[in-house]
Amino acid sequence: MSPLDGVQALLFDVFGTVVDWRGSVIKELEETGRKYGIEGNWAEFAQTWRTGYLVNTRRIAEGGAGASSVDVMHREILDEILATPEWKKLGDPLGPEERAHLNLSWHRLRGWPDTVEGLYALKKQLIIATLSNGNIRLLVDMAKFADLPWDTVFSAELFQSFKPNPKVYLGAAAHLSLPPENCAMVAAHIYDLRAAAALGFKTVYIRRAGEGGPDIKMEDIKSKADGGEVDVVVDSFVELARILHG
Repeated sequence: MSPLDGVQALLFDVFGTVVDWRGSVIKELEETGRKYGIEGNWAEFAQTWRTGYLVNTRRIAEGGAGASSVDVMHREILDEILATPEWKKLGDPLGPEERAHLNLSWHRLRGWPDTVEGLYALKKQLIIATLSNGNIRLLVDMAKFADLPWDTVFSAELFQSFKPNPKVYLGAAAHLSLPPENCAMVAAHIYDLRAAAALGFKTVYIRRAGEGGPDIKMEDIKSKADGGEVDVVVDSFVELARILHG
């Protein structure tokens, strides 16, 4: 018996799971720096931007105040970074239009090497949908840019919170007219899978470079069959499609 028996829909985290946010954003930052003749630690800039997003979404998920749109949140964080002494050299020449374009780099994230092939294979077997903290327009633009063939797009924006708030996961399942046990959450982040599993979802962990977290090693996350806590562990969406095909 497959650990994913009964699953009719796969719900995907997006940032880091489906797309390589780090490599994509660093590339856009490098291009911006070259345009203005500015050098810097672009990997550090990208990580600071991402960390600000993680801190803000987690606070709001727990009931705190903040922007409901990730686009707005990303812009607020970007402006804060560009106002720091370290990055004022880039902030000074960037006007509103340039900042808006750079902020939309999160709409232009590229998939991992296996993403497109794997999603098309999975789409033939099950419903595939996002379940992301990214806002709807961001997810739609990204899908068009990176050729991500979603059947539908679920954003935490629809549920007035962010993951890991339970109403985000349950809301998506309800819109698909499925109980949680007929859905599987696919993510490269164990906190996301733990939150989904607590509500009855099946869980698929995908190993993605740099996405384990500072206190979590990818190799330590194992399937239940191997004594771990998730239903399935894979290295690519293509591998997941093979498992589901049986």
